[in-house]
Amino acid sequence: MLLQGDALQRKIIHVDMDAFYASVEQRDHPELRGRPVAVGGARERGVVAAASYEARKFGVKSAMPSVTARRRCPELVFVKPRFDVYRAVSQQVRRIFEEYTPLIEPLSLDEAYLDVSENSKGIPTATEIARQIRARIHAETGLTASAGVSYNKFLAKMASCERKPDGLFVITPKMGPAFVETLPIGKFHGIGPATCAKMERLGIRLGTDLKAQTSSFLQQNFGKVGPYYYGLARGIDERPVCADRVRKSIGAENTFSADLFTRDEAIAALEPLIAKVWSYCDDSKIRGRTVTLKAKFADFEQVTRRRTVPTPFKTQEAVEEIVRSLLESLFPATKGIRLLGVTLSSLGDGAGKEHQLRLWL
Repeated sequence: MLLQGDALQRKIIHVDMDAFYASVEQRDHPELRGRPVAVGGARERGVVAAASYEARKFGVKSAMPSVTARRRCPELVFVKPRFDVYRAVSQQVRRIFEEYTPLIEPLSLDEAYLDVSENSKGIPTATEIARQIRARIHAETGLTASAGVSYNKFLAKMASCERKPDGLFVITPKMGPAFVETLPIGKFHGIGPATCAKMERLGIRLGTDLKAQTSSFLQQNFGKVGPYYYGLARGIDERPVCADRVRKSIGAENTFSADLFTRDEAIAALEPLIAKVWSYCDDSKIRGRTVTLKAKFADFEQVTRRRTVPTPFKTQEAVEEIVRSLLESLFPATKGIRLLGVTLSSLGDGAGKEHQLRLWL
């Protein structure tokens, strides 16, 4: 890699498993291979948790109501999620990563950042490491992964999206600034729909438009994240890969392709989120005492509801009961709900002791 200022640029890999949940189901059930598959609930108020690439061709995607998915793809096959299996495969992949570097920052069950600036095998290029990791994942799990290689986390993440599925893309230091300039704002990782809409109202539609703004202008309009956007527009992201992060909470959320208006729709949408959070708790042998429900409405108004219990939750059903209780205050709904999220905090072990969570989601 080249020099940036006085510091040697990092070598970062972002690895993203392809259609992870759906691909695991197709691997384990040969009759599903080549067919459009959705992991999630098939009932009328169900929600798609993940979709195979065959299903995505019909416009089926995660967080979509099952009834909409079925309408778009009448041949869609629904499969119940098996988070214990997905977690086990995720651990397999983690062990492969660990053979190359201890600097691993997991983002979810199916993706992670790796800093291989100094790697355990003495391989000179990050590109070769990414090739080896992808080959190992396929050989040992029967699944494919896409990888992005670059000199910072933002560009590595963007690179991993360029050749999906089963692809590898490299953004070199010379390529970085020009790559960002042509990137639509809506594709910037970390810029959500609300921020994207605000940027577009300000005439910022491409990376080159963002680059034309001053740091003070971005800070004035976007607060403390403004200087971060200023750097991204120039291909700069100084965030390090943070291994073994101390977690204060565990959460999951979904933004829906169609707004939710009924209690039944919201309950169905929350079920896979609660299941995800609880599976992380089981994997890490930890529990929490505080449940937070987050909702964002069609007009982007956001509300949270929170409840803390005296002792850590012992079952997923207990968490579900609290979430449903918190949900009651949102109905009857006067406007559509575009996002729901569930977070478990006040983390500790089963006895309530404070715990530093080493989490591979």
